[in-house]
Amino acid sequence: MRSEVQRLPAEFLERLRKIIPPQKWDEIANTFTEPRPTTFRVNTLKREEGRGSVQERLEHQGFRLERWGQSLESGTVPVYRAFILRSGRLRDLQETDIYKKGEVYVQSLSSMLPPLVLNPQPGERILDLTAAPGSKTTQLACLMKGEGEIVANDNNQIRFFKLKANVESQGAKNVRVSMKSGELFGRDYPENFDRVLVDAPCSAEGRFLVTEPASYKYWKPAKVKEMARKQKNLVLSGFRALKPGGTLVYSTCTFAPEENEEVLDWLMEKIRDGPGGHLSPIPELSLRTVPNQTAGFTQWNGKSLAPSINNARRILPTPLMEAFFIAKVLKAK
Repeated sequence: MRSEVQRLPAEFLERLRKIIPPQKWDEIANTFTEPRPTTFRVNTLKREEGRGSVQERLEHQGFRLERWGQSLESGTVPVYRAFILRSGRLRDLQETDIYKKGEVYVQSLSSMLPPLVLNPQPGERILDLTAAPGSKTTQLACLMKGEGEIVANDNNQIRFFKLKANVESQGAKNVRVSMKSGELFGRDYPENFDRVLVDAPCSAEGRFLVTEPASYKYWKPAKVKEMARKQKNLVLSGFRALKPGGTLVYSTCTFAPEENEEVLDWLMEKIRDGPGGHLSPIPELSLRTVPNQTAGFTQWNGKSLAPSINNARRILPTPLMEAFFIAKVLKAK
């Protein structure tokens, strides 16, 4: 392990050793020392016929791109394209007409996974409960080919207007933005949505970078507990807003089991005497395209958790992907 990793909070590193497999410790710890390359996806809502692909046009301008293996196709029509910027700077990409016209969206690869797991279909009604700044919202709109309705919500005024601006710049016309407390959706819109995404606010441990102290200086165990309380209220609200037979995806960009597995365990207990639901396997995350994944814990700090939490996935960081946690919950019919 590189010595500079020790700049991270000692208690965080101590906890992390309980989460990371010992044989992977040095490899994982070292990912906190280097920024990851810029990655982006193509906005298929703004495809312009006859102008060549985004890849061709950017490479003609001197950028070197690597296609990411998770890209999807529907028949012969591309509905999802993701790229790694291997040569060229982000600031230069942002100066291109392609970027300014909203034909691409800069987004981490791990962040692109929850919408793929949710798998929204054209014509459905979708809730993105904590949507700002809109990366996953606009990705959902692309996957739905602009058909159906997405309610994209964020109750922070500054973040709400950033969400609104991104939705407009990406041409996601099937998105309706909302500024409402996420905890109220389950009460005010019960059984209203075909699918719900709860990409919950979290302690963001997966984004710690040694060279950027602002990314981790706020961290303390009390912050983890605070976020877990908020996450429980949000995921229960999202589940209650879900139609019977619907799908909810819960995700965070943190390692902490208190914010991941324990939130899901709490949800399973909370809904046991109600409509019911269960955690489903996630076949969408193939080992070929996302090799750095482990199963959700069914025990943490001596506490046994629901066995089905094994179906959740923790994405371990690499030089290319930041840490993430993803779970898929199916509501009983």
